[in-house]
Amino acid sequence: MNKNYIPLYRKYRPQKIEEIVGQEHIKKALSNAIESDRISHAYLFTGPRGTGKTSTARIFAKSLNCEKGPTVSPCNECENCKNITNAIPIDVIEIDAASNRSVSDAEEIIQNVAMSPVHSRYKIYIIDEVHMLTTTAFNALLKTLEEPPANVIFILATTEVHKVLDTIKSRCQRFDFKRITTDDISKHLRYISDKEGINIEDDALTYIAQNSAGGMRDSIALLDQLSVLSSSENKISVDDINRILGRLSFESLSALFGAIVSSNQNEALNKLNDIYNSGNEPSQILSNLLEYMRNALIIKSLEAKNSTDVVSLNKEQIKKLEKLTENIEVHQLVALIDKCANYTKELKLTSEPKLWLDVAILDMSNLAENTKLTDLQKRIEMLEAGTSHKMVNVSAYNTPPSPVLKSEMKAPTPIKEKIKTEEKIEKTAKPIARNEHIEKANEPELIDVPMSSGGDNIKTLWTTFLDNISSFPSRAILKQQAVPVKMTAEEIIIAIKNDTWLKSFGPEGERYAFLTESAQKVFGTQPKVIVRGHQAGDDKLKTQSAETPVSNVKKELPRQSVEETPPSKEDINDALSADENSFEQSDNETRRTSYKTISRADSAYHSDNVNMVMDLFEGKLIE
Repeated sequence: MNKNYIPLYRKYRPQKIEEIVGQEHIKKALSNAIESDRISHAYLFTGPRGTGKTSTARIFAKSLNCEKGPTVSPCNECENCKNITNAIPIDVIEIDAASNRSVSDAEEIIQNVAMSPVHSRYKIYIIDEVHMLTTTAFNALLKTLEEPPANVIFILATTEVHKVLDTIKSRCQRFDFKRITTDDISKHLRYISDKEGINIEDDALTYIAQNSAGGMRDSIALLDQLSVLSSSENKISVDDINRILGRLSFESLSALFGAIVSSNQNEALNKLNDIYNSGNEPSQILSNLLEYMRNALIIKSLEAKNSTDVVSLNKEQIKKLEKLTENIEVHQLVALIDKCANYTKELKLTSEPKLWLDVAILDMSNLAENTKLTDLQKRIEMLEAGTSHKMVNVSAYNTPPSPVLKSEMKAPTPIKEKIKTEEKIEKTAKPIARNEHIEKANEPELIDVPMSSGGDNIKTLWTTFLDNISSFPSRAILKQQAVPVKMTAEEIIIAIKNDTWLKSFGPEGERYAFLTESAQKVFGTQPKVIVRGHQAGDDKLKTQSAETPVSNVKKELPRQSVEETPPSKEDINDALSADENSFEQSDNETRRTSYKTISRADSAYHSDNVNMVMDLFEGKLIE
């Protein structure tokens, strides 16, 4: 072991303010403070790790305590400068708050503050990771931070300033350190590489800088690790960095991504197995793929000259990504990124990571449901043009249906015939007002409606009868469950399908009064109201003939304004359950019903929401 070896991040730690990389605003502020002799008693340095907080604190302490100072450029030769460089705690004391966080540690600092500096002008306390101090320790330091002795300075450093008490922050001058730019890191790495004789490509240095999250220390540490691969014959490349870091190469990710965007699931799974068998962990694979797709999204969204500074790729790699993303759109890339991110979360919770990795790749490789916007626009145009038959997704990413699905598809002829019938109905049908004469020649086939014995239109009377039901839940239940068998001024017969509602609307039920009340309002007399169970013949009553005029009804009965009582919670639940029961009973029958146009007079057989939609679209409903 070479005892004289010093890690590069320590060897090339800045020793003067002008040597600090980036942070121009902080360098200028501290230099001006030193030159104008306006030194505060407490400073708070905050920012991401590896951005120079502790190094700046040491340089600032040197500038204040240098024998030739205070000066912006300390000599680094006097005893004070050397003690600070070698971290000898005489007058500049560095404290790690992560391991000295209790109130007793804070009290020890308070006791030592009262002592004068030994050799220097100032006694300076540099407290690193100050957010780790307990609340009691913070409170113990409050008074000392606010009014320390004249020759004492506190420099607090933290990566999580939000954890520092506001009372502490308000007593300090705060300086926020920013992430160092990729260009500044690359230049500094090139300077170190040239000084140390490290043979490395410029692309590799840029790659290191882009993957260091703006931290200079991490970048130099990685360069130090790679330096052992350096030789005069071979330069260190990006592939070497990926192997050291356990990252996937750009070529491997490109092959996997190409199979995904082409919806080639077999190829995608084969590429995935090759990558996995090379020793890469599932979480690492998805993490690298997510970053790759992020670069693809940026390249797809920005111009090449603008994306170069954002993505961690060279020009050749950018060109390759541009080619791979030619036939996909931005929203499809966003969908892929969203899926990849969700599966990355799943991997952290599952005990079968390889299984979820396979599922993730197969799911992302199926872009059939992720249609291009142009295809969606074509489908909307076809719908607006009135073409109601099933349209096929013509996206290039849709795989053709399997032979099994094709054999199960119905012949298109019946659908076309229904469309023609529907178009003919739309041209000839007219809205039908209540109590108007019905012209059969111009109307489509109507659903079977039972007739009263007196020849009156029972459907019209039933509509009026329901309109005069004062209870909204009862009206909704009758629309779904009841069939009018006979409606005259002498007798009204109503058949109800469900036994529960039959009992509720029967003579002994709590809802029977709504029926007698409505009958009185409709006929002006009090007809006998009979409520019975549903019989087979109730659905086979003939429809009204074209020659039977609606005017045979005694007179047109205007809808009476009824002051409805607010429905109770029980009534609303009853109405909802009636809708559910009706849906279950009529589901199979509805599937067998051909296209028919239903006039406004049929509104009695549907809920209020359906009637509202019928009115909105000129009284036509396609079932």
